[in-house]
Parts: sequence; C-alpha cells; structure tokens
Amino acid sequence: MLTIKPRIYITTVPALILSLSAAIAQSPALDPVRVAPHIYESVLDNERVRVLRVTERTGETPPLHAHPDRVVVFLSPCAWLETGPDGQTMQSYKLGDVLWADRTTHGGETSRVVQECSLLEIELK
Repeated sequence: MLTIKPRIYITTVPALILSLSAAIAQSPALDPVRVAPHIYESVLDNERVRVLRVTERTGETPPLHAHPDRVVVFLSPCAWLETGPDGQTMQSYKLGDVLWADRTTHGGETSRVVQECSLLEIELK
C-alpha cells in the first residue's frame, strides 16, 4: 500500500496556486492594452520592462484585465473615491508620486476619478 506524506501537499498546493495566479496575470486575453486601449497605451516594451501610459477618466468602465507587480508614477494629480467596509474614502496622489502595486485582476467597475488622471505603470519582467 502506498502512503503519501502530507508535507508534499503543503508545499505543492501553494506553489500551484502562485503559478496559476502568475499565469492569469500574464494572460494575453487579460492584457489591459488589448482589452482597454482607450485607457492603456504601451509606450515601451522590451525583454526587461513594459511601460504603460494610463489615462483614467471618470465614468469609464474598463473590462476585466490583469496587471503584474508594477511601479506606478503619477503624471498628474489624481484623486478618486473608493467604497470599502468603512464607507467612502478619497484616495489622492500628487504629480510625481511613486508607489508599488501588487499584481491584480480587476475590471467592470466604473471609474470614479475626480478629474482625468495620467500615470505610468512600469511592469517588470
């Protein structure tokens, strides 16, 4: 009779989940430039990075898309309303602010920016 040690599953399952998450984030079907070219424009793409110029306007609803881990640089002051468990909050950034954004898959929600927002997303490969 064959017995399988539980440790194999403990290390294999999280690795499998991470692999699937990475595959979804890199899927061409969920590429923001492909599914929302009115918002995302590729301005540089090579073997090390891809840089996207993002223009977010109030009232736009981007379809489902995915982003890998990335650096975000704000090219204009940006502010938008977010609704969470504690109610509505205002999220805002100044021209030149830089932040790290973890990989995510999202879409289907109408943008609630206060004014047109321009930024660069720098995706590391």
